[in-house]
This record gives sequence, C-alpha cells and structure tokens, in this order.
Amino acid sequence: MLNLTPRYTGTRIDELPTALRPFAAQSFTLAKLYAGRGIIEPDELETQLSGLLPADMLHGVTKAVRLLDLAIDDGQRILIVGDFDCDGATSTALMMRALTAMGAVVDFLVPDRFKYGYGLTPEIVELGIETYQPQVIVTVDNGISSHEGVARAQADGITVIITDHHLTTKAVPPAEAVVNPNQQDCNFTSKALVGVGVAFYVLGRLAKLRREAGKSTVQVSQYLDLVALGTIADVGILDKNNRILVHHGLAAIRQGRCCMGILALLEQAGRDPKQLHAQDFGFVLGPRINAAGRMDNMRVGIECLLTEDWSTAQGLAQELEQLNRDRRQVEGEMRSQADSIVEALNADNSVNNSSVSDSSSNNGHNGQESSINSNDIIIKNAEKKPAAINNDNRSIILYKDDWHQGVIGIVAGRLKESHYCPSIVFAPSDTQRVGDDDPIKGSARSIAGVHIRDAIEQVAEQNPALISHFGGHAMAAGLTLKRGNFDAFVSAFDDVMAQLDDEVFAEQKFTDGPLQAGDFSLWFVEALADASVWGHGFAPPIFDGVFEVLSFKVLKDQHLKLSLRYPDVQYPIAAIYFNFDSSEWDYRAEKVHILFELDINEWNGKKSLQLMVKDLAVVAP
Repeated sequence: MLNLTPRYTGTRIDELPTALRPFAAQSFTLAKLYAGRGIIEPDELETQLSGLLPADMLHGVTKAVRLLDLAIDDGQRILIVGDFDCDGATSTALMMRALTAMGAVVDFLVPDRFKYGYGLTPEIVELGIETYQPQVIVTVDNGISSHEGVARAQADGITVIITDHHLTTKAVPPAEAVVNPNQQDCNFTSKALVGVGVAFYVLGRLAKLRREAGKSTVQVSQYLDLVALGTIADVGILDKNNRILVHHGLAAIRQGRCCMGILALLEQAGRDPKQLHAQDFGFVLGPRINAAGRMDNMRVGIECLLTEDWSTAQGLAQELEQLNRDRRQVEGEMRSQADSIVEALNADNSVNNSSVSDSSSNNGHNGQESSINSNDIIIKNAEKKPAAINNDNRSIILYKDDWHQGVIGIVAGRLKESHYCPSIVFAPSDTQRVGDDDPIKGSARSIAGVHIRDAIEQVAEQNPALISHFGGHAMAAGLTLKRGNFDAFVSAFDDVMAQLDDEVFAEQKFTDGPLQAGDFSLWFVEALADASVWGHGFAPPIFDGVFEVLSFKVLKDQHLKLSLRYPDVQYPIAAIYFNFDSSEWDYRAEKVHILFELDINEWNGKKSLQLMVKDLAVVAP
C-alpha cells in the first residue's frame, strides 16, 4: 500500500467546521476538500472583488500614486523597467496599458538577461537614459535590492518608484517610493502578491485617485487577465486575495474579455479559451511567454500582450511558440546531462562508500575533490567542469561551462521534483568567458521546509565574499558568484543543509482520501474545477483508493493504461499513469492502490472520466 498523509481525517458531517456543513449537503467530498485546506469560514471562499484587501494597507502606495498622478498631469516621460519572466512581462504590459489609458507618456525596457542580468542595475538605467530620457522610472517585479541602480538614476534627477514583491531583510533602496508587501514596515496582510499583483494595486489606487479628482482614468479591473496569468505563472501562493484576482482574470478570458495576445497564444496551443483552467496559466500560457526571456528577449512576449491587432498577435504568438520549442530542446539536452551527472556522482559516492565531504576532508575544501573527479567520469578528455551533489540527499548543485542560463531554473525544478531535495543549477553568464573570475548564474528550486532564499542568505552572511548577488522566495531563488567560488559555495550550502532535521527531506505525499461512488462522474469533475481556483498554496484535489484491475496496457514502454473497477460503481473506470517504469509493473496484479487526480478525456467529440495516476502500489492478494 502507498504511504500517504491525509489532508483531512474527518469522516462525518458533524466533524466538519460548522461553516462547511452546508457544502456537505451537495458534496461531502467537496466539504472535506475545503476543510483540508484550512477553510473554516464562508467568507474565505468569497470571490467578489469587494473582498480584496484595501490598497491603502500597502506601505508606500500613497506616495507612489501621488508621484504617478503628478507625472501624468505634467506629461513627464515614464519608463517601466520590468523583469524577463512571465510575472515581469504581465506587470510591464499592465503598467503600459493602464498608464497609457490614463494619458501618460510611457515606454518600457526589459533587461536582456544575457547582457544585463536582473534588476535595476546602473547599466540598465544608463541604457534607459540613452534610449528614452525618462523623468520617472517605475520598476515592476524587481528593484527591492537595486541600491546602485537607484543611485544612478537619481544622479540624473530621475524619480524612482519601486514596485516589487521579492523578499528582503535589508533596508530598501532610497527611492522616492517603494511598494512591496514583503518590505519591512508593510502591514499588508497578504504577503503572497506577485509582481503583477503589486502593480495592479498601485494602478487601482491611482485610477481611484484620478477618478475622484475628475481626471482621465481607467477601470483597472479590465486587465485582470494579465494579473491572473502572472500570478499563476510565478507560482504565487493562492491565498484568498490571490484566488479572487485569478478567479476574475480566468472568467474574463473564458468570456473573451482579454488581450489579443492571450487568445493568440491559446490558439497556438490548440486550447479553447472557454475551457481554460487556472493550471493552464502555468502549463500552457506561462511557458510560451517565459520562452522569450529564456531564449531571446522578453520584449517579444510583452509586445504580444500589448498589441490590439489580431494578425500581429498571431505572428508574435507564433514567434513565441517557436522560442518555446527551442527552449524545450535545450532543456531536454540539459536535463539529460544533469541526470547523467547525478547518476554518475551517486555511483561514485556509492563506490567510495562515503559522502562528498568525507572524501575531500583531507584537503579542507568540502566537496571540491569529489565534485571535480566525479565529473571527469562524465566528461572524459575535457577540461574540468565542476558538478556536485550532497550524498545525504539534502541538495543537488550542478554546473557546466556550456549550459544555457535561460533554462537553468527549469532544470533545477525537474531535479528538485525527481530527487526531492533543494537543487541549484548554474550556467556561465557568458559561455565565452569561463575563467575562475568570471560570473556564473545559479537558479535554485526548493522543497517544503527549506526556505531557499534564506538558506542562500545564510551562506552569504557567513561568507561575505562568496556570493555577488542573490534574491528570491521560499521556493525559488537566483544568485550570482564567481566560477572559482563554486566549490566553496557547495561546501557552505551543504553546511547549512546539514543543520536541518532529517524529516525535512522525507517527502510527504498528501491525499484528500477516497471518493464516494457517485464522485466518479463527469458532473463531479466539472464541479471540482468550478469550486475554486486550485494551485500553489491551495492544492488541486488528489485522491486515493484501492481498485480492482480489469485490464491493462503498457504504451510505448513508458505509459500504463488501466481499466479499473471500484465498489458500487457500475462501469469500468479508465486510468493512465504517464512516464511509468514498466519494469515495476506486476502483470499478475489483481488490485492496485493508486493516488490520482480526476480528469476528463475528450476523444472524437466525446467526454469520459479518466483518472490521472500519480503513484501506484500493487496490493498483495
């Protein structure tokens, strides 16, 4: 049987929170889902825009709005400086659309990650001055650590307004206004806003100020399609506030009330806007927008979200589709190389019967000797290209001289998922410059219980000369260091991981429990989809149960297709387990315990129930 952790253990209606008992009259399973996600009051499921937290709670928003109001009235040139991911793209597009509608003189600039790196750097400020001669710079989804960039702008008399959401424990830059729910002294009770959410709040407060003054303004809620896309694509925690934002943005797209670019991207993906779900922002739209920043320049993605011409939107969506295909190819090659390195390092450590730190303890440089020698096994007759893995399964840290920095975050995420430990993948800032003093950029992804940004900050505090720049969140972060400091960073990071309890690295698989017989229906699957916005922080429903195996097929040696029977269900239930290791399947299996999500399979115009298997164990007869 599978080892699963139930999200909610109650089995009777009278065990539910009082507020959830009315839901049980419609579906006890649905009521349990809400209970398992901490819902105890009805207003926590509210979806009206009136339920949003007030903008005035955001520290610095009043000052930022006054500066923007003045800039619009005086015709000052405003420059939006964004970030090169989907959150940054949607934030930039939102600012451009809303400020333009209010009558602002506004342009945008997004750093080319391959030339300028992340944030409001002095170099970006100088490029902005040279190109646009701005009088006001507004950052979106960046800037909270950009002290030097702010100083450079102010030296030319430019007003700087920072809007960001990234974590910081330091003093904020001395910009004229800083809006960030995660800055110190901010009492905004939701810390889960992403960059586009912060931009939405600033613009909404600005629109209200101008409306009350009888000035040109706009209804900012008409742009919630962009807010929803950026929130899900940036893996924002779906607290009540974010669920409201995504709910309305999703509804707008389903009704066709969205920007041309989103419709064009859905056309490229072969998806019907009317059937869109919240997860599609992260799996369908987000990767196509992100591909621009990963493989080329995010300007293509932003222009796709800005254009009002359908044929232009289609052309830009096609360009993004091709960039996304290129990204997939590069990612596939890097993932294969990363898997080979990890496999060889594990094998090498197994042969040595010692950890990385033990094997190199004599030279006083934790991880260095083992990481280089192990990697030489992979890349024979080539220059040494460091790679390291913590043999206690507490971290994976990899680097190669020819890796593509635009894809390292995805590869780190895949490693984190497959090995369930914090993973950091590095690539050179410039593949033509790979000396010890040249910079390499790392992208980190983490597991529950390991706050990756704080862990990197702990390394930086204990080793002040080691890391050049870093920033991020609990689950994802980025950093830059010199190539020659790679092994020292591995050692220092492993020391931080060694301080954590073993339980942190033991993966828990959660379940919402068994379904009732009547839940195996198309009606219930559709009801679940409409019951809430599901995603990070408000986990999609996942169930488990023991089924009788009626028949099975192994497809292409990697997918297991099952026909199952469940007690009191009068028809066979189809199930599919993608990327299944067929060598683990027992062809004599009569019963299976499976962890699954409910799905609707559409084929030749017909819909049928299908279970998407996430884990499986054969039940002994």
